[in-house]
Amino acid sequence: MNISVLGLGIIGATWAQHFHDDGFTLKTWNRTPQPDFVGFVSTIEEAVTDADFVFIVVSDPAAVESVLERALPNLKKGAIVVQSSTISPTWTKKFAADVNNAGARFLEAPFTGSKPAAEARQCVYYLGGDSLLIEEAKPVLEKVSKAQLHVGEIGDASALKLAMNMNIAGISQTLTEAITFTRKAGLSDEIFFQALDLNVSKSGLSDLKKPKLETSDYSPQFSLKHMGKDLRLAIETADENNLELPQTARLKALYDLGIEKGFGDDDFVGLIRLLENK
Repeated sequence: MNISVLGLGIIGATWAQHFHDDGFTLKTWNRTPQPDFVGFVSTIEEAVTDADFVFIVVSDPAAVESVLERALPNLKKGAIVVQSSTISPTWTKKFAADVNNAGARFLEAPFTGSKPAAEARQCVYYLGGDSLLIEEAKPVLEKVSKAQLHVGEIGDASALKLAMNMNIAGISQTLTEAITFTRKAGLSDEIFFQALDLNVSKSGLSDLKKPKLETSDYSPQFSLKHMGKDLRLAIETADENNLELPQTARLKALYDLGIEKGFGDDDFVGLIRLLENK
């Protein structure tokens, strides 16, 4: 089985290492060269030649488009392109048509799970499209994930992924405002999290981000700039469907400000610094 991973960010690099450890024949590529990474080749064209599976894990629709422009003429017939970048339903449908017209097969496969989940092979895929293709791909997807949820037709998985990230961003903002509020009232983080553990509002996100908030560690598990991009895509998709998202729009403005302040490459929970600096 030949696998190509295009995009060696936090998730792509982790998945690629897992595939290598599992004995797959692996080629990798990244826009910023990483010649010391396992299987690295210098061009997309070389990376995808003879690949049975091509995983695309890049930042946004423009990056996916630029990758596909170079990959499509070099894909072998029947290759499965696993598009795992977070993009919108509109872009997903366009890229699916491009891949299928090139004689390959497109699998819509955004995922949830940041760096710790990827390292533990605990990501969850949201899958859109043909059920037979999904079944064919599952033996590979299962190597880096704990669940593979078939949510519907092409575009549906992208909509669901954006919805999940909207929810995460909202929970995170409330969490950071709440802990900042108690800090200003003179309460310790220990008391805050003791109370939260006994409260109905406790969440997986609060458990994940607790160590970061307690130590002001903003090293990225999922970057602020990428969450901001996902909020933008959600708003664009809502606009296409004549839907208003007032809270998401406000959050997007806060993320834009965080990026402007230089926090873009940090973990998205680092947005708390906008509150601390008031």
